[in-house]
Amino acid sequence: MLSDTELLFVAGSLVNLLFASIIVRYIYYLRNGEHTYIFTFLAFNTVVYFIMGLFTSVEISIGAGFGLFALFSVLRYRTETVPIREMTYLFVMVALPVLNSILLRTGAYAQLLLSDAVIILILWALEKGFGFRPELRRKQVVYEKIDLVRADRREEMIADLRERTGLDVVRCEVERIDFLRDTAEISVYYAGGPVEKK
Repeated sequence: MLSDTELLFVAGSLVNLLFASIIVRYIYYLRNGEHTYIFTFLAFNTVVYFIMGLFTSVEISIGAGFGLFALFSVLRYRTETVPIREMTYLFVMVALPVLNSILLRTGAYAQLLLSDAVIILILWALEKGFGFRPELRRKQVVYEKIDLVRADRREEMIADLRERTGLDVVRCEVERIDFLRDTAEISVYYAGGPVEKK
């Protein structure tokens, strides 16, 4: 039979997972349609919650815990660069269980629900872009018109990319040029919808 403390811990883990799932499924995923980081977000969130439970149960310093989670939050994976938006969500997924665990242990249940709801509301509002200009999206393309990959012909390259992709290309950055193959890797920044035909 579980004790009251153990039942509270299990209930808290379910509440934490519920709020994390709402953020990942109904805010992050709906905006990006990206599966790549969902496993990472939910795994980090769950593990951090249980580690915090261990810290509080054996009376390890909360400062030591925050130090560990700060290290997690600035983690960079060596295999690929994690985009800044995903790093922000990862930080939220790490901070959320820390917050929930501390508030649960202090018995501040109303504050726990309120703070989680406010975090979800803020993320949702930011993703919807309320009060802000729509965010530019980015795609990487391999571009073969090497003669346009020059600083003095940048506007021509942007016009060509708009014509060929149908996207409202705002700017582009040349990442790498391969003179052997006459191609360039370009980061294309564009507004959300397709380009309007004039």
